[in-house]
Amino acid sequence: MRYIIAIWLGIAACPLSAREVVSLNRSWRFTPGHETRKNVYAEVNLPHTWNSDALAGKADYYRGVGNYEKRVTIPAGWKGKRVFLRFNGVNSVANVFVNGRHVGEHRGGYTAFAFEITGRVTPGEECTLLARVNNAMQLDVMPLVGDFNMYGGIYRDVELVAVEPAHVSLTDYASPGVYVTTREITARRATGSVKVMVTGPAGEEVTVSARVTDAGGKTAWSGEQAVRCDGETRAVTFDVEVANPRPWQGRDDPYLYAVEAAVTGVTGESDRVRVRWGIREYTVDAERGFFLNGRRVQLRGVCRHQDRAEIGNALAPAHHREDMEIIREMGANAIRLAHYPQDRLVHDLCDEHGFIVWAEIPFVGPGGYRDKGFVDQPSFRANGRQQLTELIRQNYNHPSICFWGLFNELKEEGDNPVEYLRELRELAAREDPSRLTTGASNQGGALNRVTDVIAWNLYYGWYGGKPSSIGAWADRARVEYAGVPVGISEYGAGGSILHQEETPAQPVANSYWHPEGWQAYFHEEHWKAIDQRPFLWGTFAWNMFDFGAAHRTEGEIDGKNDKGLVTFDRKVKKDAFYFYKANWNRDDPFVYIAGRRGPAPRQVKVYSNCPEVELLVNGRSLGRRRGEYGIFSWEGIAFVPGENRVTARARGGWEDHVTFFTRDTR
Repeated sequence: MRYIIAIWLGIAACPLSAREVVSLNRSWRFTPGHETRKNVYAEVNLPHTWNSDALAGKADYYRGVGNYEKRVTIPAGWKGKRVFLRFNGVNSVANVFVNGRHVGEHRGGYTAFAFEITGRVTPGEECTLLARVNNAMQLDVMPLVGDFNMYGGIYRDVELVAVEPAHVSLTDYASPGVYVTTREITARRATGSVKVMVTGPAGEEVTVSARVTDAGGKTAWSGEQAVRCDGETRAVTFDVEVANPRPWQGRDDPYLYAVEAAVTGVTGESDRVRVRWGIREYTVDAERGFFLNGRRVQLRGVCRHQDRAEIGNALAPAHHREDMEIIREMGANAIRLAHYPQDRLVHDLCDEHGFIVWAEIPFVGPGGYRDKGFVDQPSFRANGRQQLTELIRQNYNHPSICFWGLFNELKEEGDNPVEYLRELRELAAREDPSRLTTGASNQGGALNRVTDVIAWNLYYGWYGGKPSSIGAWADRARVEYAGVPVGISEYGAGGSILHQEETPAQPVANSYWHPEGWQAYFHEEHWKAIDQRPFLWGTFAWNMFDFGAAHRTEGEIDGKNDKGLVTFDRKVKKDAFYFYKANWNRDDPFVYIAGRRGPAPRQVKVYSNCPEVELLVNGRSLGRRRGEYGIFSWEGIAFVPGENRVTARARGGWEDHVTFFTRDTR
């Protein structure tokens, strides 16, 4: 089976022209839902979560209502404009009030939403905003379960937006209001369409224009249409042609064009929206894997949760940027954004860095825990359709996104989700026929044959078995699912930088002993098997960073999943990180001595992307080695009592130094 997709995609909208955007992140009054006293509150800035208790490993962390209140003066210059309130992420149900009057509810914690408040506010006067947020589990809001924390709060930006009466829509599922699609790409030209969602007063005549510019700002195409508004939102579509297109080529060349859409009336330009986008096509083949613009690309992926030590999911832009830089340094070229839609800046950065992205809705099953992720009732089904539509429309223009994820570790027992998954797949195909759907399974069954491509969460060598068994599994899956592209959506092992041993041995997964050395060995064996099987369309290591899971009682500390290749606070890159860097990053030469936090080893192991490495102990050379899969090792080393200086070096001046201490046993 072979899938061919051609697409032009972009990044989040940037406001221009008469559109005004005001950040509302500062100075909110927060009270938990149980607080009834007047004038008792904590002043907080956004992004914010109230769940520091989850970060402390409290399994029954507070899941309930939190109230956010803020006074805002509407600029006097906004008279005659339409005013919108946009939230970029509130977990998980938000009810919004303006001056005490309810303006809307949003159900779902990971996508943006916007409400028009024009008739509820007066320019030049102060108004009161109240968001009542609830992160308690509700049986008709995804996700119902998950091996991660459901942090409550307004944890992404909030904005006040003012536009002229005729404008690019802000309420088309909180999308940018501009959609760019490709029909055909050749070396000489790319053809496609730009769709602009326009809203304006009935009877008003406007001109809608669109312009494509290259990275240097030069116009590559432009067009305009006269439109009579009808009081509703209508789609205005342009046929587009770009000569001699420069493709978006992932990590090798993430080239981005831009599209500007403008609305102009009799008094001049009333609104303008800009999206960045890339021209590219991709295919997935069941035998040869993933191809981008005709070139085979081995998808070397990682998974990413959006939380951090001490701050939970209330991340600032600097945190997102640091995460993407760390992933880039390791050499990954693909990211699974698990298990929910992530911040719009993350998608922007993926476009800029050239990562291939799997983005998914939070249709999450219980994994190895109790309960289910699916309740077969109309309101649950409606919520899933809403969240999938929001995911697609809000992120339609990102060239990095190639896969829409529909589920993670669902079960077929009881209420069977298979028929509903088929419904979601059909919805995704209608909303965006240019991309493929996928899912992350942990079992057999009919749900593995619903999406266009499929992948599995597998932990050979952690939850039983041996790490090398992943290869035999892949060979069996290739036969069982002949003609269907198969991949690995998760594989990983716990690893604490505080847990060290001289000779790595497989630990008990749910124990309080998660040695870093075993994690590194686990990933070594997995990557060797994966690398030798080009039919795998994509593989994603679990997880890039340690993350919060308040119910976990294992590993380094309660309340944390320590399968990350980097610590929860991003301060320490574990040994396994450098193993992948040695195999995936060919641009930045380095050497790294593994096992550096443990006792003096009898075998010294070095990770490097250099062809040859020399090891010196206390200034004496133990010779040069040529590595395999970036692994270089020296055995039978006799350390002297006390301090031992170990140096690994490669030609070109690349060096690493570690001091090991041994006891004087005389």
